[in-house]
Amino acid sequence: MKKHTLVFLSLMWITLISCDRQNQTFDSVELDLLEAAFETYQEKSVQNRRFKYADVIHLITDRVGLFEVEKLGESVHNKAIYQLSVGEGKVKVMLWSQMHGNESTATMALFDLMNFLEADDQQFQSLRNTILQNLQIRIIPMVNPDGMDMWIRRNALEIDLNRDAVALVSPEAKILKEARDTFEPEFGFNLHDQQIYYNVSGTAKPATISVLAPAYNYETEVNEVRKRAMQVIIGMNQMLQQTIPGQVGKYDDAFEPRAFGDNFQKWGTSTILIESGGYVQDPEKQYIRKLNFMMMLHALIQIAEQTYPEQNLDDYYAIPDNDLKMMDLLIKNLSLESSGYTYQADLGIRRREGDTQEGYYVNGSIEDIGDLSVFYGYETLDASGLQIREGKVYDIPFEQITDITEERAYELLQKGYLAVSLKDTKGAEVHSLPILTLSKNDKIPFSIRVGGSPNFYLAKGEDMKFAIVNGYLIDLQNKNPQEYRMKVQ
Repeated sequence: MKKHTLVFLSLMWITLISCDRQNQTFDSVELDLLEAAFETYQEKSVQNRRFKYADVIHLITDRVGLFEVEKLGESVHNKAIYQLSVGEGKVKVMLWSQMHGNESTATMALFDLMNFLEADDQQFQSLRNTILQNLQIRIIPMVNPDGMDMWIRRNALEIDLNRDAVALVSPEAKILKEARDTFEPEFGFNLHDQQIYYNVSGTAKPATISVLAPAYNYETEVNEVRKRAMQVIIGMNQMLQQTIPGQVGKYDDAFEPRAFGDNFQKWGTSTILIESGGYVQDPEKQYIRKLNFMMMLHALIQIAEQTYPEQNLDDYYAIPDNDLKMMDLLIKNLSLESSGYTYQADLGIRRREGDTQEGYYVNGSIEDIGDLSVFYGYETLDASGLQIREGKVYDIPFEQITDITEERAYELLQKGYLAVSLKDTKGAEVHSLPILTLSKNDKIPFSIRVGGSPNFYLAKGEDMKFAIVNGYLIDLQNKNPQEYRMKVQ
C-alpha cells in the first residue's frame, strides 16, 4: 500500500472514531488500516515460529524511550522474564504470551504491536494516541522462556503453568501472579496456540482463531467482569469474520479452578483468551500472526474508545463452538484388504512434529480408519476407484542428501520410487524433499493400521495417480507446492 493511501486512511480514521458506533458492523476502512499497520510494523527479524529465547530477547531489552522495561524475575533455568509498560491512561490492560513454551504465535504479534506503539510517524498517530492516552498497557511476551528453548508446553519442572495459578509451585507462575496483583488490570489478554486439528463445529473450516471469556465459577455465571470480556470478544469476532469468515470458534467455558485465565476473571480482571489454531498452507503461522496483531490492536481500540459496552451478549453466544475433527489429510472411500476381507473405509492422517539437533521434522501417522464422515481434512481426496500400491526404493544409492534435487525426487516418484537410500545420512535427519530417505538396506515403513506409516501410492490400474509420502499428498500429474519436512528413516 502506498504512503499517500496510508495517510488518507489515517484521516478517515479520525472521522470514524468520532462517529456513533452503536450496532456497528466492522468497517472495511478500519480493516484496511489494521492490515496496513501490520505490514508497516511487522518485526521482520522473526519469520519462523520456532525461535529461541536468545534469538529475540534483544527485541525486549533493546527498547528504549517509550517503553519501560522491567525484569520481573527469573525462570527455573535463570532466564530473565521481562515486562514492558506503556501508556498514560486510566484503564489498565495486561497481555501475556507463551505461558506454554511451544505456543509462540502471539509472541510474534506482540513484537509487531510494540513496534507499532513506539513508532512516531504520522500515518497512524491519531490511532496510536487514542490507545496511549486512554490505556496503561503492560506486556509480558515470554512467560515460559525455558519451555520455549526446549519447544515444550511445560516449564523446566515439567509443570503446566496454566494449571499452577493457585498452587504457584513454579517461579514463572509466581511472577505472573505477582504482576497481576501489583497492576490490577481491568482487562487481560491470555495468549495461546491450540492444536491445528480444531475445527469450527459442524463445518470443514479450521478454527484458525478460538476465543473465550473464561468462567470464574463452576456455575459459569456472567458478572460485569466477565461480561466486559465477552463484549470485547464480539468486536474482535466482527473483525475476524471479514478476514477469515467462518473460522472463529469458541472454547467450552467449563470452569478450571487451577487455570490463570479463569482465576484472572475471578480476581476481577476481564480476561480474553485467544488461541491460534491452523490455517491452510501457513505452517509457520505468519498469517495467523497477522490476525493476532489485528485483533489485539482492534481490541485495544475498543477498550480505549469505550465502544465495547454497545455489544449485545447474544452475539458472543452466537460464536460457534470448537470441535476437534480436522485431519491433515482425509482419504475417502479407500478400497482395503485385510485378513481375507475386502472393504471400503476412510483414512485420516495427521502429521506430528518431532525434534532433532538439526531442527524439527514431521512424522505422518494414520490417526483413524473407518467411517470418518464426521471428520474434515485440510486436504481431502476421494479415492473411489483407486487402489493402494506399495512404493519401491530406488536401486542406486545416492552419496548424500545434497545429491538429490526436488525435480529429481519428483521424477523418481512418478516412476514408482517412493524412497531413495543414502550412503551417508549425515545432514539428512531433516529435509524438505518430497521423497523418503533411507539408510542402506532399510525398507519403506508402510502399514495400513491406526498408528501406521502412510507411505504408499494410489493407482488406477497401472497408472500411479497420487503418492502419499510421510502423510503428504502429492499429485503426480500436477506438482502441488507444499512445505515438506521429512525424517530419514
